[in-house]
This record gives sequence, C-alpha cells and structure tokens, in this order.
Amino acid sequence: MPSPSGPDALPVANSARTAPKFASIGSPYFGIMLAFMAVVLILSNIGASKGVAIGPIITDGGFFLFPLAYILGDVISEVYGFKVARKAIVTTFALSVFASVCYWVIIALPGFDDEFGTSKQAALEGALGPVPQIVLASLLAFLAGQTINSWILVKMKARSGEKSLWARLMGSSGAGEFVDTLIFCSIAASVIGITDFGMFLNYVVVGFVYKTLVEFLFVPVTSLVIGWIKKRETSYGV
Repeated sequence: MPSPSGPDALPVANSARTAPKFASIGSPYFGIMLAFMAVVLILSNIGASKGVAIGPIITDGGFFLFPLAYILGDVISEVYGFKVARKAIVTTFALSVFASVCYWVIIALPGFDDEFGTSKQAALEGALGPVPQIVLASLLAFLAGQTINSWILVKMKARSGEKSLWARLMGSSGAGEFVDTLIFCSIAASVIGITDFGMFLNYVVVGFVYKTLVEFLFVPVTSLVIGWIKKRETSYGV
C-alpha cells in the first residue's frame, strides 16, 4: 500500500519525530533512586521542624536536603516518564507517613521515669513531635509540586524529544518549586516558630529562590546523570 501523502502525512511524521522515549523500571537504577528519594524526604521532614536563622535569612533545618529530592524527581521523570514518576511520589510519601507514625508510637511508649529518661522523652517530643504537621505540609506541597514538575517536563519532552534537556529541567523546576514552597511554608510556618508576615514572606521567598537556584546550578550535573542512566537502561526508547 502506498504511503499516505498530502496534509495527513505531516502530523504522522512530526509525531514519530517528537515521540518521547522512556525506559521501563526493570533495572536496579530506579529502585536506588527511589530509595534515595525517600530517605532524603524523611530526613528533610525531620530537619524542617527546626527553624534556622542565618543572618537575615529565615529557613529550616531541611533546606540543604530538599532540593535533592526534586533533582531525583527530574531524573526519574526524564528517564522513566510521568506514570513512573507519579508512582515514585506516592511511594515516597507512603514511607514518609509510615515514618511519622513510627515517631508517634516511639513518643507514646512509656519511658524511664528518672531524670535521664524524662530528659530524653522531652528531647524526642521536641524534635519529632512537630514532624506529623511537617509531613502533612510536605505531603501536600511535594505531591502538588512534584506532579506539576514531572508533568511539565514530560510535556516539554513530547515537543522537543531528546533536545533542550536543560530548558525542560529549568522550566519544570521553577513551576514545581513555586507551588511546593508556597504550600509547604503556609502549613509548616507555625510549627517552626514563624509568627509574623514578614518572617513568613522571608521564609517563602528564600525557600523558593534557594531551592530553584540549587536546581538550576545542578542542571549540568543532573544532565550528566540522566545521560549516564539513559545509556545504561537497555529498555530506553525501545
């Protein structure tokens, strides 16, 4: 049968040229990244319960960890696609919720009633007690932000194919980080001791600028990691 010609041929050609490539999750690379992402998020949730003041900058103790979760999200979205990225987000948060339940059980268990025991109990309550609210903030923020981040990245990839990786990494990260930061700060601010609008605005602006800047600075590294994994994923593009 002859190939179709005329106006119907062009969309087919464009579709074939720009169809995004993705890998299956049968290799060990996805599992390693998923585990790392979950650990980073759990640790950042604990760190976020502490307010941090560095000169005029207001942030929290998880500020240096959280961008790593987004970088991993970019790698997973680019290599494995939106559906797999969504599974990674849901799994990561299920583990984060499980960790929060464990903290609650540990705090509720009866401890020693001597001075050492009571001081340890107070320390645990102070460090891990606020974490459930932090987890809620992180759950809603990361779920929304990472979903937007992954969706935009995959949509941009559908248009450009393997080209312009830097553009989709930066474009998707900016949108995702803004939504994530606004939701997280709105819920978590009171837990870490932010009491007025000026501090809150500082917290939001610093959080967004810092996390986005880190992701932008790491674009060359993220691109190298993505390229390395693509070459080793035998199912990529198959």
